Amino acid sequence: MKTITITQTQTPSLYRLFTFLVLTNNLVKANMFIYAGCSQGNKYQPNTPYEATLNSLLSSMATSSSQSLYNSFALGNYSSGNPDGSVFGLYQCRGDLKTRECSICVAKAIEEVSLVCPYTLGATMQLEGCFVRYEHSDFIGKLDTSLMFKRCGYEDGVNDAEDFVKRRDEVVADIQQGAAMAGFRISSSGSVHGLAQCLGDLSASDCSACLSDAVAKMISLCSRSATAADVFLAQCYARYWVSTYYKAAPDSTNDDEVGKTVAIVVGVLAGVAIFVVLLSICRKALVG
Repeated sequence: MKTITITQTQTPSLYRLFTFLVLTNNLVKANMFIYAGCSQGNKYQPNTPYEATLNSLLSSMATSSSQSLYNSFALGNYSSGNPDGSVFGLYQCRGDLKTRECSICVAKAIEEVSLVCPYTLGATMQLEGCFVRYEHSDFIGKLDTSLMFKRCGYEDGVNDAEDFVKRRDEVVADIQQGAAMAGFRISSSGSVHGLAQCLGDLSASDCSACLSDAVAKMISLCSRSATAADVFLAQCYARYWVSTYYKAAPDSTNDDEVGKTVAIVVGVLAGVAIFVVLLSICRKALVG
């Protein structure tokens, strides 16, 4: 194997470009888009009480995420009988993330949801590592098992189907039980891995009910020999995969305009950012 060493002293511009691309690649993986949703119907107008309260909510989420993996908020005049400016919201990060990683993910989710759902009274954004939701009405703590996203892996990726199914069932049972008790669970059995999580606003009984529904959908919607499966309900999710798998599978309920829009918007913004950095580096190299 041939090793190429890049030293900052010899090639500063190339070194900075290499470092930038590595960091960008890692960030993209950590904050991978899963799904988004925008409320339908009326939108709020700029410079209204709702916009001011929503901005305060999103700012509170960003600040709180540097200290805690979950928090919920209720801001505005909801208690005075005048709901015009009231906003309810929450964020949650995956249970194995550190607060610094959580903060970065939540900031990214807030940025993307503002691009995808401009001026909507409610919106959700699920990234790989975090979830953000806000609404005009109070949804916090109210069980919702609506299917938001599902993805199935390919079928012929295991040598011993019976052993795979046995280990998968062990993992799925463990994540379901563990997450129902603690809110989050990661588990492994041989080459099969899994994780599950409930939103922090759910009671233990509601979390258990949500996970039971998620697991049932995961098994029924994907084939018996699928090497991976992801099911995201409105307030919980469950997934499993084999060690040799993790790539985006084509079978998904997320082929809607929201998903397409966020992919286009984020892709264009990332391309512009990389172009600007490359142009800056080239200019400095020419001047130097």
